[in-house]
Amino acid sequence: MQLKTYCLIFTIIGLEVFFVTLILRPNIIESRIWFMVEKKNTNPGDWHLNLKPLNKLKFLSPYGSDWTFGRNSCSCRILNSGMVTYDFNKFNIGNDDEMAIKNRRRLQYEQHKKRNESPAKKVIIAQPNSPLSYPTHGVEVKPLYSILIPGLAVHGIGGENNTVKLTATQGVFNTIVETSDGVVDGSDENELTITSPNLAIINSILKHVTYTSKKYQITSTDLVSFQFEEYTAEFAILIRVPPMIRLFDPGPDNSINSLVTIVTKTFLRYHKLRILINSIRKFYPEIMIIIADDSDVPEKIEGPHIQQYIMPFAKGWFAGRNLAVSQVTTKYLLWVDEDFEFTKETKLEKLVEVLEKTNLDLVGAPVNGHQFTFKLWYEEGDDEGDCVFSQHGAFHPLDGFPGCIVTSIVVNFFLAKTEKIWRVGFDPRFARVAHTEFFIDGIGSMLIGYCNNVKVGHQKKGVADKDLAEVEKKYAAFRRLNRNEFQNRLDMTYFKNRLKCYTRNRV
Repeated sequence: MQLKTYCLIFTIIGLEVFFVTLILRPNIIESRIWFMVEKKNTNPGDWHLNLKPLNKLKFLSPYGSDWTFGRNSCSCRILNSGMVTYDFNKFNIGNDDEMAIKNRRRLQYEQHKKRNESPAKKVIIAQPNSPLSYPTHGVEVKPLYSILIPGLAVHGIGGENNTVKLTATQGVFNTIVETSDGVVDGSDENELTITSPNLAIINSILKHVTYTSKKYQITSTDLVSFQFEEYTAEFAILIRVPPMIRLFDPGPDNSINSLVTIVTKTFLRYHKLRILINSIRKFYPEIMIIIADDSDVPEKIEGPHIQQYIMPFAKGWFAGRNLAVSQVTTKYLLWVDEDFEFTKETKLEKLVEVLEKTNLDLVGAPVNGHQFTFKLWYEEGDDEGDCVFSQHGAFHPLDGFPGCIVTSIVVNFFLAKTEKIWRVGFDPRFARVAHTEFFIDGIGSMLIGYCNNVKVGHQKKGVADKDLAEVEKKYAAFRRLNRNEFQNRLDMTYFKNRLKCYTRNRV
């Protein structure tokens, strides 16, 4: 009787506590109901959703066309009216060596992928409610060096015999703590196992696990697998040699003359070049000017702070640009064409300020007040190649600099980081006409801007002097591309950049 009384009292107390808890924490009821509803609707058929039509997803495209996410290949298409597409595969039809060229390009691309593709591009999905703690980003080691792996731990109740395993492909694991026999297996190997009935011991060892790179590679990534029971996680270890720092001394006065070198390329038109130099000297009397010259009868350009480099006759436009920029020793270089003319609005200090205070690599400005900016969109393709689209305009304003924008292509009046131009370079095979090709080569390597608060003038076309008119006529002949030269220009882009098409606005 007494036992029944105690049981009844405990039952009543338990019910009171339960109902009080529900009153104080009503969200428990809501969560229980939601759990039941969620569990009831786990059938995929109950959650069927219709995808929006493609014409309603254009807002997801950066250029307002069809959203291409999930497609296996880019398509050679016109984004909007007023554009033209160069389909490189069609241009190559009829070439006797077409298949041989395609095979060579394919082999070169396979070599490129082996050298440059990284396992870090793999999408890693974290498991829900995982008891594993591990680094998600920022683990880096130099080749053949060793590091402690931060953040490794297992959280949970554990069992009678707990086991965790670490697996790598490009390195080995070790521990820097002494352990009992049978606890750690696989030291100095690419698979390390830690076994113990006590998770605290396992976590203590995990805090002292090292990773050692075993191959000397400049840049690579090892995906490490971390396992406990049915749970598996992956995280990346970046293996790389930090690039050597290369600094430019701006001099004790940090003057424009110590920061900037003006570079240009001349061909035949010395009358234009001398006007340019005279205009520069009005505003920057001591700034260095470097000239690449491939004229047939070179004329010596006299004056202080001038370097003139003579090239073989008609060696070419991009070859001359390469030669000129290779001789720059300042932090920045300013590219100008030989027929430009400095004015009181050509304030180089403003362009220097932009590069000094932003992460831009190159900033352009108007010539004769005309804005010239284009956006480049790059999309991966299939075995036929990739796609590049060019549109007028800019991506967005440049923060902190009113009148400046971020874009992809600017006119031939720009200030740039010298080292960045060295890295991208100018392909010397483009001898007569080329511009966009340089900026295509710089996709993914150069961040480019444009500011309208600095301007340079353009010399007037036409000359009264008969002899100079003949020079201009001869110059113009070299500027024109015949059909074969235009085809060669497309062929080079097709092979070098592995493009199957290039779409741009009509000029």
